[in-house]
Order: sequence, then C-alpha cells, then structure tokens
Amino acid sequence: MIENIIKVFGPSALSFFIGIAITPTLTYFLYKYEAWKKKAGKIATDGRDAPIFNNLHRHKEVGTPRLGGIVIWASTIVTALAIWMVAKIVPTADTIKLDFISRSQTWIPLATLMVGAFIGMIDDLIEIYGKNGLSGGLSLKARLVSVAMIGILCGAWFYNKLDVSSIGMPFGEELQLGLLFIPFFMAVMLLIYSGGVIDGLDGLAGGVFAVTFATYAGIAFVQSQINLAAFCATIVGGILAFLWFNVPPARFYMSETGTMALTTTLTVVAFMTDKLGGGYGLLILPVVAMPLILTTVSDIVQLGSKKFRGGKKVFLVAPLHHHFEALGWPSYKVTMRYWIIAVVFGIIGFCLALAS
Repeated sequence: MIENIIKVFGPSALSFFIGIAITPTLTYFLYKYEAWKKKAGKIATDGRDAPIFNNLHRHKEVGTPRLGGIVIWASTIVTALAIWMVAKIVPTADTIKLDFISRSQTWIPLATLMVGAFIGMIDDLIEIYGKNGLSGGLSLKARLVSVAMIGILCGAWFYNKLDVSSIGMPFGEELQLGLLFIPFFMAVMLLIYSGGVIDGLDGLAGGVFAVTFATYAGIAFVQSQINLAAFCATIVGGILAFLWFNVPPARFYMSETGTMALTTTLTVVAFMTDKLGGGYGLLILPVVAMPLILTTVSDIVQLGSKKFRGGKKVFLVAPLHHHFEALGWPSYKVTMRYWIIAVVFGIIGFCLALAS
C-alpha cells in the first residue's frame, strides 16, 4: 500500500516541480514572440457578435499569451519519460515500481494526451499567427472532426484490442453496446470536449480539471489500476504548476492545446475506469465533470432559445460562467465558486464509484 501511494504521489510532485521549472523559459518565448490574439473580440457559436463578452474581456484577450497548456502536458510527458528512462537505465526494484507507463493502463491515455495537445497547438498557432482569414484558428467543424477521429480511434482500440463493448452499471451489471460502442465513445468525447470552453476566466479551467483528474486518480487507485492512478496524478501535478501562474492576473491562458488534450484524455480515463477497472467510471463522468457539463448545457440552451424563441436569450451571455460575470460577479468569485462546485461533485462522484 505504501509503495503504491508513493508511486501515485511521487510523480505528481515531480510533475509539479518540472512544470514550475519550465514555465520561466516558456513564458520568455511566449512574450518574445507575442503569442496572443492580435485583435480582441469573439464571435458567438451562432456566428453573431458577442458584445457582452467582448465588453467584459476586451482588454484581457490581447497581450496575454495563449499556449499555457504546454506546461500541463509537457510536465506530464517529461515526468513519465524520465521515470521510465531511470527504470530502464537503473533497473532496481524501486525504480521499476515507480514506472507507470504500461500497455494495459496508460498507453492509450498518454497517446491521447499528446495527440490532443498537438492538434490544439496547431489551432492556437493559427489563431495567433494566421493570416488571410485564418486568424480565428481552426474552424469549429475542423476541431470537432479532429476530436471525433480521436474518439473513433480510441473506441476502436478499446473494442478490438481490449475487447470492450459494454459500459459498467451499478451492482455489477453491464450495458452491452456491441459495435455501437465505437460511435458511443466518440459521442462522449465530443460532449466532454465541448465543455473545454470553460477556459474563459483566470484559474477557472485549471482548478476544475485538477479536481476532476484527482477524482479519477482516486477511483483508479481503489480499482488497483495504480499505473492509471499515477498518470492521472501526474496530470494533476502539471495542472497545479500551470495554475500557479494562471491565477489572477494570468501570465498565460491554457487555450486549445491544453483543453483539447485534457478533455480527450479525461474521456479515455473515464472509460479506463469503467469495465476495465471493474467499475462504472463512465456513468459517473457527468457527475465528476459537472462544471464541464453545465458549461456545455448552458451553450446548448442559449443557442436553442435564440433559434426557437425568436432570438430571446436565457442567459445574459453563454457559457454560464460569463453569465455570472455579466451579472456583476467578480471573475475571482466565479472561479472560486466553480472550484467549490468541482470539489463537491468530485466527492459525490468518488462516493458513487465506490458504491456497489
């Protein structure tokens, strides 16, 4: 038990310190090459201007670099590879025990993290430096197609390589999906990815994602998926390093390279803690990721209201966290209350995961 605890928390602490160490260099280059939007302003999902949002954030979008998510995935990857290399170069019982890269538990989430980070970085770079109509980054359709492809590939791996075609239900039951498991996997990934727009206030996304991955680290640990628990905890360490510099006033924003990496990886982790872990980690995903779900639902409700109620809005501005801003809440109050909500639902989700 003590060895497993060290295996989980050791990489998490290492990832935090690596993230803190690489941030000054990253920040230097981000500011040197002006890695921020060159023009303030946002277009809503329905293609119209977003005047309320733009009035709230006009001065924040220009001058603060994007690509801060690099801190998260870089510290995670460096930590994983560093421990793996030490285990290979100095193969003692202790170093081998610390190595959490394994085919059965962490290959898929680690690969998903890297692919999501890469595609997200392309979007960020186009948004920062793109010209001739590309300054808005990849189109929403292109990003959704990219995430859908990741979901299909991951779903196919689960179905063909891991022999998973069902999702866990309470009391040991299973819901058989057969070949539909692959499109279902894709749909879940798209849903969670859509919640990535929570990256809109200083410290908001970082705090929520840290709690979410910490919860799944605990669930994986209870399921004896120690490698997966260590992986999730390592991500938490990287997020905390990012959050150190992202609290108000933010030194940089997580942006797409962070949110796409984290949302796609979170989906994979939820499926890993489902049938493979002898639990129902997917069923509790809407609970553990409640802030992300609320963010997505608020956008859907707003769009539906505009379309079917003659342009009338439910919220002053969507997603939900910006609605609270528009009501006059200071951004730090919105952020901290979201953190509280994330912790509460993380605890509820963890308890549900342990229920039989």
